[in-house]
This record gives sequence, structure tokens and C-alpha cells, in this order.
Amino acid sequence: MNPLLQGLEPVAANRVMAAAQALEMHRPDQAAGQLAPVLSSYPDHPEVLRLHASLLSMRGEHRAALRDMHRALEQRPQEAMYHNAFAIFLAEAGELDQAIECLRRACELQPGFVMAWYNLGLFLTRSARFDEARNALRRAVTLAPDYAAARAQLADLLRMDNFRDEAIAEYRKLLAEQPWAGMAWWGLAEIKTLRLDTSDSDAIQRALAHPRANDGDRIAMGFALAKALDDQGRYAESLQALAAANEIARRHRTWNAAAVATTIDAIRSATCTADAGQDLGSEVIFIVGMPRSGSTLIEQILASHSSVEGAAELTDLPLLIAEESNRRKKSYPAWLADMSAMDWRQLGQRYLERTARWRKSRPMFTDKLPNNWMHIGMIRAMLPGARIVISRRDALETCFSCYRQYFPGNDYTRTFSDLASYWRSFDAAASYWAQKDHVRVYQHVYEDLLKDPETKIRELLAFCGLPFEETCLRFNETQRAIGTPSAMQVREPLRADTARGPRYGNLLNPLRQALGLPAMDH
Repeated sequence: MNPLLQGLEPVAANRVMAAAQALEMHRPDQAAGQLAPVLSSYPDHPEVLRLHASLLSMRGEHRAALRDMHRALEQRPQEAMYHNAFAIFLAEAGELDQAIECLRRACELQPGFVMAWYNLGLFLTRSARFDEARNALRRAVTLAPDYAAARAQLADLLRMDNFRDEAIAEYRKLLAEQPWAGMAWWGLAEIKTLRLDTSDSDAIQRALAHPRANDGDRIAMGFALAKALDDQGRYAESLQALAAANEIARRHRTWNAAAVATTIDAIRSATCTADAGQDLGSEVIFIVGMPRSGSTLIEQILASHSSVEGAAELTDLPLLIAEESNRRKKSYPAWLADMSAMDWRQLGQRYLERTARWRKSRPMFTDKLPNNWMHIGMIRAMLPGARIVISRRDALETCFSCYRQYFPGNDYTRTFSDLASYWRSFDAAASYWAQKDHVRVYQHVYEDLLKDPETKIRELLAFCGLPFEETCLRFNETQRAIGTPSAMQVREPLRADTARGPRYGNLLNPLRQALGLPAMDH
């Protein structure tokens, strides 16, 4: 018997193994059915607690998951796998520093534990500790040269940290051994300054038919193929590749555009009452908007200022929403109307506590999670002193760029109709808040920046309460790791030739129609 199952009777042990398998297959209800009787009979067994913690985490009950995992770890403090599991739950709860320490302990207990080194590299990357992250990922790759995820993540980190040629070499090395590795192909495609030629597109098409390629590989390769074909000016073929990749993705996860639009309307309509005149949150600049709208460029400009730390896409606000939903036993946004001014202040203070590490070297920081545009009312209530910059770009260009981008979690990008629905929800919310609260909410338009960079950069800094600094005009010279698709682009001077609508012409008329825009004749 597995030593982790010691102390369980055979029937209970079988149920635990069945629950573990169900969790691996992301079937929480099935896992819960297997665990329930075992949990009743063995409420303190460490392996039962570990699996129950996994189930709770999968359901978004992060604090409860941590409690169960802590109980398990107390009984088996020398079990590296338990430290690894606890670290994952800590990270999901937003406690990255503690997660990193847990993983270091797992690696000490079991130096050959590849997954612990891999997770350590991931969490160090999220914490912007890139030198340490590279070392951890290199250790994982040394231990398991065939572990494609670790190899691809190492290359991704090199790309994010502007080691362009090393990143390309790592991706190419992995593809030479595993030509079906979809994330390696997409990693190459993410280097926007790298042109993929016919040898690349031919290789991707062969890899798409490889028997070892799974749907995840095929989706990633489909987007990479589309980028290669776009680089070659084969626009109709590029669109076909995108349609095929998005169709595979839709088989796995669907999007209910009407339900999401209704929820977003409910969030915007909710009344959030805060203490008037409070300055809580004045150290935060939220950058929100549709993906691919220029938000990374805004952050790069602000992070070029001596007073601002560019903290990238933080998950702290969504985690706070999940925590409050669990605490109140109500789904979001139903509990918004129940919040008092004191509740909002406490939530704001909790956010500032969670993000304190971003203010260690500079007094202000950015939170650039794009979808936070849905929560502007909540941000205004909990952090009335915060600035909110809404990133805007031409509707067609934004939506088509989202359609072309491999977004594993953004299921609204799979069809033109879903994209248009999402855009309309964003547009309504952005316009509403910009008109309602122009003192704390500012719309930054990408096309206006291209026309008059200095004026718009000065306006942006003034809105954020920052004195002008010349370095913000030379944002492309600022050295920092960037984890978004625009990493390479924002390290170049502004270009006025990024629009794709004119290149694709009438091929994009279905998207124009979905957005309510006039069609093109050619």
C-alpha cells in the first residue's frame, strides 16, 4: 500500500485513490462523493486532509484549504509533497512569500523533487525575483530534461527578462526534441519582434498532425501558425488557423456571453458606499481595460518613473472578492449592497496589506490586471484614494488582437460575437465611470498617445499625481521584466504601423458586423 495511505482500511484507501484521480481530472463533484464517507470516518488522516484541501481549493475556498493542509503538514512535516501542496494553496490565496519558503523546504527535504523546483521557479517569477527563478527552473530542467513545461517556462522567463536570443535558443532546443510542444511554438510566436518564416509554418503544420500532440498543444500551435502566416502576409490562411485553434478551445470550455453581460451590468449597478474624502489607497494606480489595448505600455511608462513600481497583473483583488464571497456565503456581486463604509475600509486595508511588498523600494505601484475594469465601483469604495487608468484602443484592433492571442483563460475571445459582447460591456462600464468620477478615473487612448506622445504622457503623469520625468518619454529604455504578450514591443520606440485592420481588409467584415461597424469593400 502507498505509505501515505497508512492507517486507512482498504475500502477507505480505495476511495481516497479514486478521489485523487477525480481531482487530477478536474471533477470536483466526483471527488467530493468519494471523500465524504472517508472524511467522516477519518477526519484527521493527513492524506484525507490533503485531498480535501485540494477539493476546497478547486472550489475557491482557499482559506479553508490552507487550514486542512496545515493540519496534514503538522502530522507529516518531513513529507516534501505536503510542503509542495501547501505552497500551491498559499500561492492561490495570494501568499507568495510563504509559498516560496514552503517550496524551498520541499526542495531541501527532497532535492530531486522536480515539481517542487518547477513550482519554485513559477512563484519566484510571479514575485519578480527573476535571477532566483532562473536558477530554480534550470535545476528542474537538469533533473528532468524531458519536462517540457519546465523547459518552456525557463524560455518564457528569459523572454520576459529581455534575454531574447537565449529565449529563442531554448524554444528551438525544446522543439528540436519535441516538435509537438505547443507552448514552445507559442513562446516563439510571443516574441513579437521575431519573424516566423515558411520553414516555421511548415514545421508547425507537420507538428499539428503529430500523434503525441494533445488538444492543448494543437491550440497553442494553431495560434503560433496564425502568427507565422501573418508574418508572411498570408492573411486569409492566418484567419483559418485562428478559427481552427479557437474551435478546439471551445470544445473544452464554452462562454455564456448573455450571462456574463448580465453579471457585469449587476456589478456596475451595485451601490458601493465609502467614507467621503478618504485618501486610503493613494499609493495604488490601477490600470484596467481590455487585453491587447495598450495597458502594458501604460505600465511601462509609469514604471519608468522613479516613484512607481510596475507590479504587473496582480491577482489580489479577485482573491479578496473570492474571500469575501466565502465569508458572507453569498456569490459576487450579490453582497456588494450589504457592505458598509467600515467594511469597505477594512477590505481596502486588507488589499494594501497583501500588496505591501510592492512598496518596499518605491512609494507607489501599479496593479495591471485588465479585467479589474469590472470592479471600478468596488475599487472606488475600498480604496477611494487610488487612481484608475482605463486603457482604450480602437474596438476593431482590440478585439482582433484578442482573437489572435492565445489566452488560455479568456474564453470570450473564441468567437467574434462573444468578443463584441464583451467589448460592449467594457465600453459601457468605462464610459460610465469616466463620466461619473473623472477625478479618480482617467481614460488613456492608445491612438492619441501615438499622435502626441509627450502631451499624453504628461497628462497621464499629472493624473497620477506624479511630477514629470524625462525617463517616462524614454520608457523603452527602462530595464524590467515584463510578463505580458507586449513584452518585446514596449521595449521599442512607439510605432504607428501596428494596426492590422487595414492589412486584413474585408476579411474582418464579420468582426466589424459583430461590433456594429461599417464593412470594408476591399
